[in-house]
Amino acid sequence: MTLLPTPILHHYPNSPFAEKIRLILGYKRISWQSVVIPLINAQPDLVALTGGYRQVPVLQMGSDIYCGSSLIADVLEHLAPWPTLYPEPSKGLARILAQWADTTLFCTSMAFSTQPKGLEQLFEHAPSDAARVFSEDCKAMSLGMRPLPAQDAAAAYKSCLRRLSDTLDDRPFLLGDMPCISDFSVYAPLWFTRIRTSVLADILNATPAVLDWMDRMSALGHGSMEKFSAAGAVAVAAVSEPAALHDDVFQDEHGIALGSRVVIGALGLGQEATEGELIAATRLHYTLRRTDERVGTVHVHFPRIGYALTLATSA
Repeated sequence: MTLLPTPILHHYPNSPFAEKIRLILGYKRISWQSVVIPLINAQPDLVALTGGYRQVPVLQMGSDIYCGSSLIADVLEHLAPWPTLYPEPSKGLARILAQWADTTLFCTSMAFSTQPKGLEQLFEHAPSDAARVFSEDCKAMSLGMRPLPAQDAAAAYKSCLRRLSDTLDDRPFLLGDMPCISDFSVYAPLWFTRIRTSVLADILNATPAVLDWMDRMSALGHGSMEKFSAAGAVAVAAVSEPAALHDDVFQDEHGIALGSRVVIGALGLGQEATEGELIAATRLHYTLRRTDERVGTVHVHFPRIGYALTLATSA
């Protein structure tokens, strides 16, 4: 029996998507190692693993690197199938609602929560220029996206919260008696408002059913966590071999053959891309093989939804 490596989560405390994964780890009672990434500084250790991608969270399993919270959730489901994130017969609906939460709800929540009052609280104990650097970094990552004014975000956020409250009228969780991927995805941006920018959390008070549900989600906790260093994570990758790929069917939507040099980057938020050799393209994810002088050969995995695949210019 092959002993699986301990999951290493690269994250930072204020990230809603990282909170989503931390709670899933707690719900599934998976022991994990924590590498905290600086919020606004360069991340050379993370980039050595991903090849350029620097959004968090990133999950590392030896020398397999998983990017994007939706794919990380699938990996954790495979690692610990019970309790499931995708219950029948509503798993399709659960994924659709989670995708809405990761995009529309997230953008609405963050536009509301990062207005000046929220940023002031978020960075009240940080260096004096931290908020400015963070805002500039966010603008660079969201290049080409039209920002949502705080007033419009507030109106949209209230509508979202009312709809969520209606959903929770007769059940403890969004789709039933147990939490599913929808709950973790929806909870994350609301958690940011309630916990990280609590000066703005009054917007939640009009929907007490949502607050009660948030309390139930928070009670799941983060599980058994051990602090770990970025240098240690790099060392783990350097002495590991990527796991064997499953015999999933190659799904070609681009006319790009396996073995090609390609570039993968997130659509929307985040402009950094990863270049490598395309070694898998299934209905759910892409896998690139790449080599770095510090970490050796790694497999970097991305979800298909929300990410774009193109031939590398050098190909």
